[in-house]
Amino acid sequence: MNVTLAVKQYISKMIENSGPGMKVLLMDKETTSIVSVVYTQSEILQKEVYLFERIDSQSRDSMKHLKAICFLRPTKENVEHLIQELRRPKYSVYFIYFSNVISKSEIKALAEADEQEVVAEVQEFYGDFIAVNPHLFSLNLQGVARGRSWEPSMLSRCTQGLTSVLLALKKCPMIRYQLSSDMSKRLAESVKQIITKEYELFDFRKTEVPPLLLILDRSDDAITPLLNQWTYQAMVHELLGLNNNRIDLSRVPGISKDLREVVLSAENDEFYANNLYLNFGEIGTNIKNLMEDFQKKRPKGQQKLESITDMKAFVDNYPQFKKMSGTVSKHVTVVGELSRLVSERQLMEVSEVEQELACQNDHSNAQQSVRRLLQNPRLSELDAVRLVMLYALRYERHSSSILPSDGRAEQERSMVQSVVEYGGKRVRGSDLITPTDAVAITKQFFKGLKGVENVYTQHQPLLHDTLDQLIKGRLRDGQFPYLGASSLRDRPQDILVFVIGGATYEEALTVYNLNRTTPGVRIVLGGSSIHNTKSFLEEVMLTTGHSTGGDRAHGSGRHGNRR
Repeated sequence: MNVTLAVKQYISKMIENSGPGMKVLLMDKETTSIVSVVYTQSEILQKEVYLFERIDSQSRDSMKHLKAICFLRPTKENVEHLIQELRRPKYSVYFIYFSNVISKSEIKALAEADEQEVVAEVQEFYGDFIAVNPHLFSLNLQGVARGRSWEPSMLSRCTQGLTSVLLALKKCPMIRYQLSSDMSKRLAESVKQIITKEYELFDFRKTEVPPLLLILDRSDDAITPLLNQWTYQAMVHELLGLNNNRIDLSRVPGISKDLREVVLSAENDEFYANNLYLNFGEIGTNIKNLMEDFQKKRPKGQQKLESITDMKAFVDNYPQFKKMSGTVSKHVTVVGELSRLVSERQLMEVSEVEQELACQNDHSNAQQSVRRLLQNPRLSELDAVRLVMLYALRYERHSSSILPSDGRAEQERSMVQSVVEYGGKRVRGSDLITPTDAVAITKQFFKGLKGVENVYTQHQPLLHDTLDQLIKGRLRDGQFPYLGASSLRDRPQDILVFVIGGATYEEALTVYNLNRTTPGVRIVLGGSSIHNTKSFLEEVMLTTGHSTGGDRAHGSGRHGNRR
């Protein structure tokens, strides 16, 4: 159950199948992203792939000494591009791989276009998704809904993406869906239809306990994507924006030319892999330890590293350190910028109030805390809106009392109304805030008695409780029914969760920890996108019809710009 490994194996197999010799990798916009998150260009270069081209590029030269490996989504546009390519081939031979199921009629059209007989192979390799982490995938889609219904093209794309993941992992699952969401049921039925239609593809060796696909709706938990998250990967996405593992640092004050865009990939960066899920304080300590180890090799002129500023100065002053340890230089820069933004936007104070809103049940105190922060001139617009939205979701009846009265009020009121319309009490299938059953109330009571280790990480997403109940066999059929007559009697072992409307890195952390602490259970999380606050607000505004515009596809929170 490793989506990163599945995609890497597909790409390795494509290159291997083409045999020895110089090659070009011909891709489309989406498969370029799919490949780039699991392989670096230098890694692919070692496999004799010396050129990377887009199928829709008009400026490609004829290079008959190269073999072409084509990795494309099976869209009408790509098939048409391939037909034109095969009529006037620029390369000696073509190995064609589609990232999903392609129709027989389109295969026939390609065969008819191949008059010069340059096609050596046509196969389906099911890598039709972005493998973000081994247990996390995204489809990079933004604005999947219109109100409570699917944007038609998005239902098709999510079906294709989900079936591709199932085929890549070789799973033919039983399906459960969120009853309160018609979109969840529609997607469950659409995936089941593909499994039935393409049964031969899903005819895998049967396991004693069938795998399970659980389809959820983002609107059931609108609080999680509004919270500041304090683990490394989550903070980077929230404050800097992760775009297919890339961060744009070009607007960082005093940034050097070679660090204007950096790549953070757990596959190729040991420090990032080891610190992905650690909190901000631990990351700073780990960077400091690395640099102090290097300093020990320099007996003269040692300096103490007491702060992020000291570390940045050290890196700038010792170019040979930069050369030896570009990875550490990169992370010092990233953590330094995170630290600057945390201080500038007073995010420690903001986050403490966010956690109070999400986890506590004291309206009077919450109202005072939010009002106090809203008076702070250093509070960014994004953080102000985030706080008011969290307050509105938590205390809907009182939400109008907290809105500011200045010129921003009308726009903010519209945004707050949108988020309540998207994920308020009327919409939620579960009681997100206040537990109603005796067991949940008791758990909350004892949690309150014990206190918390870290006030900034008290909150656990709704997904944690959902998966906990599922693993224990207590997830209610009335809220999460099975599609069809069959049901799972045994504890599930392989679980695939898909969140319509986008998942978050906090939920990915939940899945990572459950995988680590629950023997015999393997969970993979996916979403139509991976959100930070900004992209989630875009999703909300598109869904509720209050958007001022923007591209529905490929937004995915990848453009989480700073405010």
